Amino acid sequence: MKKVYPDATAALADVLRDGMMVMAGGFGLCGIPEKLIDAIVASGVTGLTVISNNCGIDGVGLGKLLERGQIKKMISSYVGENKL
Repeated sequence: MKKVYPDATAALADVLRDGMMVMAGGFGLCGIPEKLIDAIVASGVTGLTVISNNCGIDGVGLGKLLERGQIKKMISSYVGENKL
């Protein structure tokens, strides 16, 4: 297994698929995997189940995936900041 990738897109290239479950770290918007989230958005995968402590906010973090309808199910303890 290659341990160092040039970017997030390359790291996720053989991993992403429709309907998969993704767990994202961070607290609120602090420490979230922004580049990995952007790579998931760009991949166009759909039907995701996402586990995180929150859903991001509109246009930021996991909110990007919500806006594009890529998340089918969200498991989190707090969703108050996201309009979706």
